[in-house]
Amino acid sequence: MGNLSSLFEQNQEWADNIKEQQPDFFEESAKGQSPNYLWIGCSDSRVPPTQLAELAPGDLFVHRNIANVISHSDINSQSVLQYAVSVLKVKHVVICGHYGCGGVKAAYENQNLGLIDNWLANIRDVYRDYKNKIENHSSEEEKLNQFCELNVLAQVRNTCHSPFVQQAWAAGQDLSIHGLIYDLQTGLLNDLDICVTSAKEASDL
Repeated sequence: MGNLSSLFEQNQEWADNIKEQQPDFFEESAKGQSPNYLWIGCSDSRVPPTQLAELAPGDLFVHRNIANVISHSDINSQSVLQYAVSVLKVKHVVICGHYGCGGVKAAYENQNLGLIDNWLANIRDVYRDYKNKIENHSSEEEKLNQFCELNVLAQVRNTCHSPFVQQAWAAGQDLSIHGLIYDLQTGLLNDLDICVTSAKEASDL
């Protein structure tokens, strides 16, 4: 039960394949990173960012948590955001939700799950803000899909109002905040037509 041999074997195969295609890949990678993207996504095991975007190691700086939440009180996500924006100088921050999100569903059903309820409070706030719009749909699937999309919008807004993003825009840094959603049934990313490139645009969101 405690044997991880298969993971080590797969890792060896992966590293060998990379070196065969690009012999100096790991040597160059060890020198540092300069990704253009910060990806903020859900921890769901079915939504692996580099794979679904077909990007290589080093292309994405990644932060994942349940239901892709960006909370001003969460030092983890704020630290990632600061490092990505202020140090790595990423050009794009992508907030990517997904349909069928368990965190969103749990918040919608107002389940009592223990410690995670504190985290889901962030998403329940989104539901309260958009209750009429969500409940305007006829089927439960449509309601949950709308909720997942609106959660992305809310997290884009939270990201835009982070002091690190506001400071970057004030300094003239080229930085865009995007909202996307992933469809588990098709494997495709969907553009929610949310792209914010300035503090003025953020104030209108």
